[in-house]
Amino acid sequence: MRVKTAGLTALVTVPALLLATACTSEDDERPAKGEGRTTDAPTSASTDTGKGGGGGSGGDAGGDASVPLSGPQLERAALASGDLADFQVSTGKSALAPAGQPAADRPQCQPLADAMGDKPSPRAARTANRGLGSLKNLGLAVSASLSAYTEAEAGKLMSGLKSAVAACGEGFGASLDGRRGSYREVRTAAFTVSGADETVSWTTVGTNEGAVAPIHLVVVRKGATVARFMALDLARRTPPRVPREVADKQLAKVAQVLAG
Repeated sequence: MRVKTAGLTALVTVPALLLATACTSEDDERPAKGEGRTTDAPTSASTDTGKGGGGGSGGDAGGDASVPLSGPQLERAALASGDLADFQVSTGKSALAPAGQPAADRPQCQPLADAMGDKPSPRAARTANRGLGSLKNLGLAVSASLSAYTEAEAGKLMSGLKSAVAACGEGFGASLDGRRGSYREVRTAAFTVSGADETVSWTTVGTNEGAVAPIHLVVVRKGATVARFMALDLARRTPPRVPREVADKQLAKVAQVLAG
């Protein structure tokens, strides 16, 4: 069954990954197979005290959650077809999705704009992207990414998001690839993820050229690993929420990879 996305794709100033998910949910009738693309970028260290602790041994991270996951580990830990019975999982991004990080019109809101780009922030060393479509709640599209940082950079990202949510309640504008949009009503949303060291969750309403779309975002840290989720209801029936089982399953897979 296909979900119409007319009017919403124009909204994306982006959530670039949300557009990728929308295109996947609308156009793909079967779960994608094989590995998604993992993107690499340089990273640097600062100071932070993550709670870490992955347990176990083996693998490049040696069971230590404070050590960044390697590319192969990141792909093994990312969500895949068969992980969630009620969701179709597609790997990688749609070729129609814009690439890069949106630029916010207010510096204090840049972390929120970054969270809607290719990666939760430009400091990610590696990122694996996934798109999920609900098989029970037709129209619910969720984009998920899993990124490797230094633990210090991961902690810095979370602190930046918390500050941005507090400072940008009235909203902000953002642009990417010449497209502009605005996000209003930035609100903290309660969300708990099993096994997480830190979680930041918020809702916002994206608007562009008459199109309006509520969005729910969740960013989770486990040591040096950051999972980011965005939810959009393409059917526009109910306010979207990232399903808790999706986030819990992602963190559980990270723990499995850390344990070797």
